[in-house]
Amino acid sequence: MAKIFIIAGMVLVIVGIIWLVFPSAFSWMGNLPGDIKYKSGNTSVYFPIVTMIVVSVVATIVLNLFNR
Repeated sequence: MAKIFIIAGMVLVIVGIIWLVFPSAFSWMGNLPGDIKYKSGNTSVYFPIVTMIVVSVVATIVLNLFNR
């Protein structure tokens, strides 16, 4: 369990550094086709359903690789 936390922490640090150095590297996050965006006057609703599905699938694959 400790190994997973250490690896997850290292991955987060690497992603943070990439995001800091290349701010446009993750511009696709939240802008995938199928994400629901609605704006009307002062009201705005955003529901990133496709982005959540992609993140869930990637997280499931990564966690299954670590649990073997």
